Amino acid sequence: MPVGIHMGQIRSVLSLADKEWRVSELKQQFEGKTVLLGVDDMDVFKGINLKLLAMEQMLKQHPKWEGRAVLVQITNPARGRGKDLVEIQAEIEESCKRINETFGQPGYEPIVFVDRPVSLCERFAFYTIAECAVVTAVRDGLNLTPYEYIVCRQGVSESESSSESNGPMKSMLVVSEFIGCSPSLSGAIRVNPWNIESTAEAMNEAISMADGEKQLRHEKHYRYVSTHDVAFWSRSFFQDLERACKDHFRRRCWGIGLSFGFRVVALDPNFRKLSIDHIVSVYLRSKNRAILLDYDGTVMPQTSHNKTPRAEVISIVNALSNDTKNTVFVVSGRGRESLSKWFSPCKKLGIAAEHGYFMRWSANDEWEICGQNSEFGWKQIAEPVMKLYTETTDGSNIETKESALVWHHRDADQGFGSSQAKEMLDHLESVLANEPVAVKSGQYIVEVKPQGVSKGLVAEKIFTTMTERGKQADFVLCIGDDRSDEEMFEIISSAISSGILSPNTSVFACTVGQKPSKAKYYLDDPTEVVNMLEALAEASDPDSLSDTGSEGSI
Repeated sequence: MPVGIHMGQIRSVLSLADKEWRVSELKQQFEGKTVLLGVDDMDVFKGINLKLLAMEQMLKQHPKWEGRAVLVQITNPARGRGKDLVEIQAEIEESCKRINETFGQPGYEPIVFVDRPVSLCERFAFYTIAECAVVTAVRDGLNLTPYEYIVCRQGVSESESSSESNGPMKSMLVVSEFIGCSPSLSGAIRVNPWNIESTAEAMNEAISMADGEKQLRHEKHYRYVSTHDVAFWSRSFFQDLERACKDHFRRRCWGIGLSFGFRVVALDPNFRKLSIDHIVSVYLRSKNRAILLDYDGTVMPQTSHNKTPRAEVISIVNALSNDTKNTVFVVSGRGRESLSKWFSPCKKLGIAAEHGYFMRWSANDEWEICGQNSEFGWKQIAEPVMKLYTETTDGSNIETKESALVWHHRDADQGFGSSQAKEMLDHLESVLANEPVAVKSGQYIVEVKPQGVSKGLVAEKIFTTMTERGKQADFVLCIGDDRSDEEMFEIISSAISSGILSPNTSVFACTVGQKPSKAKYYLDDPTEVVNMLEALAEASDPDSLSDTGSEGSI
């Protein structure tokens, strides 16, 4: 948001401009001429010489302006010293001399170079008589020259403006695309000042434009500049600051990472480590439990090369799913074939594979297809793009699922892999814009999957089905470690408000690792998750545990 100008201060100076520096004298001096104006500090970044070269090019390409167009360049004294400043000043003086000698005529100089301190009143008088303001800075964060010019062209008030100009006010701007206020001036002609030819054409276009168009652009700019002044900017800034800091004193801040990866994250004070004793006591009191578990990064470490679950994990999950009070689901992005094979001993375990595209309630049930679309022609578009990035990113690979494509870059260089992932995300979103798919990024992955498929919808379906069967959950445990799991945490709140879950339901939404999350609890790593699940399994019905032993030996 560019800083605005002080409207009151400018208007007060404008009312004095005729007294301290009569605008009529300037009008008389440049009578019959079209004045382009530049106001800059003597600085290597202001592009003053580029502006002079563009003026020279315009006079060459459009001879009709010889004797008619004048560039007045006001240059404020340099704020520092150095060899660069001496060189640029010499270049500017040499350019002025050459252009005036080439195109000058008796009583006409195409470049009027004002190299002295200029008062505010005098500067505003120049703004008032200029047909076009030209700013060609090659890098400038805060440049308010265009704003000041627009207000000066408007005048002190509507009535005074009309009487002075005998008609509607108009103005034109040629501004560098490298200055901070450039995006806010939609009616300006934006240029790359390094391109002398295009800048020259822009200057010609600006002063050749029809008066009606100049008037419309001026009105548009004046509306913006007069309403987005420095007071508006300060109010907006404070509002943004207050919004950002609204919960600042309620939050706890943690430093995470090392070196360039270090960052500070603000966490809600209610975000705390899950107490195993507390969850076990609530678990024992509940009658209808829903337990939703992510796989990778939750019960299986992300860094593990062998993704097959350990016998201990199978035994714990089996014990939990055999408890008649429990509805246990593994909700994962992995394919149904590998999940059903790994968890084959767990006959009563529900599995939602590929983020819920495939779903079954137990080993004896058929797989349901929950996605709305079964057409996968989009794979022929997405796969070549992924292959292109795989070839140029060492350590990356493509995983082909039944309903999705996943690009993994965990084993690639961290920095390069991340930048490639961002670029691929944009590329895929562009080429798949008209396809019924969603492109998502996660932990070291970019995934393309059908629309309307998410872990959140899986959780909602499980809670709804339990309620329809007369077993509304009074205990919900939901654990995951990445962005896709945040959808499950989010759906829990809406399920309570919509009545799918009771307001009295004990909810344990838990993320793995300390990080900003919609979950209220965290556990540090998969080892702690397994230990917590083991405590719940041991607290389950003893009769169920005896079944677990026989089932677990399959």
